[in-house]
Amino acid sequence: MKIGCPTEIKPQEFRVGLTPNAAGEAVAHGHEVLVQRGAGAGAGFDDADYEAAGARLVDTAEAVFAEAEMVVKVKEPQPAERAMLREGQVLFTYLHLAPDPEQTRDLLASGATCIAYETVTDDRGGLPLLAPMSEVAGKLAPQMGAWSLQKANGGRGVLMGGVPGVGPAEVVVIGGGVVGTHAARVAAGMGAAVTVLDRSLPRLRYLDDVFGGQFGTRYASAGSTAELVAQADMVIGAVLVPGAAAPKLVSRAQLSGMKPGAVIVDVAIDQGGCFETSKPTTHQDPIYEVDGVVHYCVANMPGAVARTSTIALGNATMPYMLALADKGWRQACAEDPHLLAGLNVHAGKLTYYAVGKALGIDVTSPQLVVKG
Repeated sequence: MKIGCPTEIKPQEFRVGLTPNAAGEAVAHGHEVLVQRGAGAGAGFDDADYEAAGARLVDTAEAVFAEAEMVVKVKEPQPAERAMLREGQVLFTYLHLAPDPEQTRDLLASGATCIAYETVTDDRGGLPLLAPMSEVAGKLAPQMGAWSLQKANGGRGVLMGGVPGVGPAEVVVIGGGVVGTHAARVAAGMGAAVTVLDRSLPRLRYLDDVFGGQFGTRYASAGSTAELVAQADMVIGAVLVPGAAAPKLVSRAQLSGMKPGAVIVDVAIDQGGCFETSKPTTHQDPIYEVDGVVHYCVANMPGAVARTSTIALGNATMPYMLALADKGWRQACAEDPHLLAGLNVHAGKLTYYAVGKALGIDVTSPQLVVKG
């Protein structure tokens, strides 16, 4: 199979869909790999690294899309890239379709087969291709929130860990999953007073058992959420409903009751965000203010640490990429129900229920699609 990797063109996105190691593995499996010149530069990979791995360099994204039978990326295809997709081509990348009707329409119109990293599952109920980026984003969230809290950036001027005689920042993390756990650990490590909110009592028990003493936990009732948000210096939104739009857990009315200069960091912004006032931002222009509250809503947070993120993502996606290339997407999905869960679009049909529900589009069973 011809596997193509273009340069990411989303603003301030420095990651790359294939590492040289992944390219080398694909070549060793008998596949041809095409990489756009300079695609890996933002993550610290030279063109020579890809050539040494056996990949062929091409000059443009158009050349990648024209030749490749499977395109491997990081972020959702931008409008110019969606225009280059064709019927029968496989796209393997993050998609986050639920809050993005325009992208969904374009992918359906392309006739391509689109497999989303974020909805591939594993036998433990996890999301193995989302987890590494969730870990990175979770660890980055308190760091970016601490920067946003600085007075020069519009924040309250509160130091995360305080100093002797001055209390630490009050940090609330909404969601105790992968993102929330890593965010809480880092924020607590910075010396902040951290509380994690979640609706799963088993998850709260787990967090208490494993991290007891490092941060507190509360059940995420509407009342406790409103109470803690009003008291917080920083709120980190870390809620995930796989493949679906994120629920809006903090209203604008609640936001207006927060402390002036408080910060919200919305890690769920890829799925539409979990604060009513959230809108996507970029690393170049990461924050904005609503009702005196600083919002950090960068939609590709892991891109800030592109080398770490690229290697972590490549380690996770490589086995699935090889399965798709070795067997073809139809056989690979038929043999692996967890990979089949990643199938979102095929030949003009939407195949992921949560996206169809969010956008009001009819959904075809992925099992029927695989059977042909």
